[in-house]
Amino acid sequence: MRSFSKRTVAIVTASTVLFVGGGLAYAYWTAGGSGTGGATAGTNAPLVAKQTSTVADLRPGGAAQALTGNFDNPNAGTAYVTTVTVSIGSVTKSMGAVAGTCDSTDFTLAGAAMTVNADVPTGLAKGAWTGATIVFNNKPAANQDACKLATVNLVYTIV
Repeated sequence: MRSFSKRTVAIVTASTVLFVGGGLAYAYWTAGGSGTGGATAGTNAPLVAKQTSTVADLRPGGAAQALTGNFDNPNAGTAYVTTVTVSIGSVTKSMGAVAGTCDSTDFTLAGAAMTVNADVPTGLAKGAWTGATIVFNNKPAANQDACKLATVNLVYTIV
């Protein structure tokens, strides 16, 4: 019988290990399974309607004055606005005004629901709304001096 040197045995052993080991490197297990995950929708911050028209010198029987404005959109993206509606929140009499009543019945809003139907970009003073007017009512046979220099506090609602 032929005897192999230690070197030959080492080479054959190493080759066998590499061959068998190399074959094992391509072997793998298959497995099934399942998992779960999720995603969360964001929300938005409210927009702010800013009146840009200056309404001054309202007086009994005077002309109606336009209400116009734009929006401050603090969100990271656009926000869709359908309408802006204006209402009279309150009337603040001037300091030193004469005695008497001055309230929302002294004023009339027309076109209070203003259609926008537009995306408002993010940022300050974006988009636009217009269409409403305010007028000082001329109440017959009524002294309206209590409304001199009064402030009409308007409230804007965005939908």
